[in-house]
Amino acid sequence: MRLPLAVLALCVSAGLARAAPDAQDFETIARGRALTVAADCQACHTAPGGQPFAGGRPIETPFGTILSSNITPDPDTGIGGWSDHDFVAVLQKGRGRDGQHIYPAMPYTYTARATHEDDLAIRAYLATLPPVRRAVNDDTLPFPFNIRAALGIWDRLFFTKGTFRPVPVKSAEWNRGAYLVTGLEHCGMCHTPKNLLGGDRSGRALQGYALQGWFAPNITDDRRRGLGSWSVDDIVSYLRTGHNRFAAAAGPMAEEVWVSSQGDDMADLHAIAVYLKDQPGQDVSAAPLDPHRPDMAAGAAIYADRCSACHTPDGAGVAGLFPRLAGGPSTQSIDPASIVRVILRGARSVSTQAAPTGPGMPSFAATLDDREVAAVATYVRNAWGNAAPAVTPARVAADRASLADRPTD
Repeated sequence: MRLPLAVLALCVSAGLARAAPDAQDFETIARGRALTVAADCQACHTAPGGQPFAGGRPIETPFGTILSSNITPDPDTGIGGWSDHDFVAVLQKGRGRDGQHIYPAMPYTYTARATHEDDLAIRAYLATLPPVRRAVNDDTLPFPFNIRAALGIWDRLFFTKGTFRPVPVKSAEWNRGAYLVTGLEHCGMCHTPKNLLGGDRSGRALQGYALQGWFAPNITDDRRRGLGSWSVDDIVSYLRTGHNRFAAAAGPMAEEVWVSSQGDDMADLHAIAVYLKDQPGQDVSAAPLDPHRPDMAAGAAIYADRCSACHTPDGAGVAGLFPRLAGGPSTQSIDPASIVRVILRGARSVSTQAAPTGPGMPSFAATLDDREVAAVATYVRNAWGNAAPAVTPARVAADRASLADRPTD
């Protein structure tokens, strides 16, 4: 395999010329598979009940829903007829095979940081997959968001091209973690707040964002709302198994663990954890609400009756079975979307370890009204040293109505 001349010339001019990876080389394909798993490509490019990587999964955006593309090597409906240049252009430039801008639901603002060599390794692995003939219509956004030319303006505002550059004063492990988190792992795609145009609020990187009816929590080292109380090993355990002594993965994060991070190399998981622990949070001081408030008193009674048997009276939970609520970053998030959703819809966490499992979190939508859900959520967010804004019945009512249109988790 040869690098396209334009790319080769660029590499030579930058003093980076090297042989392109051989797409038939086993080590290249194995590395490409590991990178594909790290990038969580299968989750987005596989429709519910569909063939892996064949596309058609609905991807929610603030501007409408689009369908993911077929990335199997089918020559007509997939990427089998693409050149290496075509493939790299998607990851590095956010451009499709025809040169059109693609929507940033594809995380090219992150994958652009990956090296050319890693891009070609992913390409080599995808070429080994069974081809699936499935045409996907990705022009599903309403006017005016279906005008792709406008994405050129969006890119100029929010897309910085260029591969990752190591930070010389940081360790090799830190830089590996930074390469993954800000690149192929695209953690900020879910965990970084977005502006009105859907671009990252770079000044608040990894500080949490609401999406798909959940709140992707703060994953900086913020001691109250982030990972400040977690050790590096706690983060590694969570990414590897879906559990640690503080939390259990549910919702989109459970899928991420199951499809992606459980398969990551342990050294890479450790590097990710080291990088995240070095990301400063806001550490805003907060005081818990007065326990004598009517909603706190009502919430305490509901918790004792409905929740304490599993999560324990002191909110400590049971490691590996029922999540800890005391000191939990998700519990104290600015946005209560996740805790309200779990109370209303229930949740089943994921565990990649062979261990006894509980029955999962049941739904209380039919047995608790909006006022009661708000009260118990407010209590959990302000008991045992927790501190977070109160949840209102109006917020619960709005979330209940929104969840009615969503499939069961």
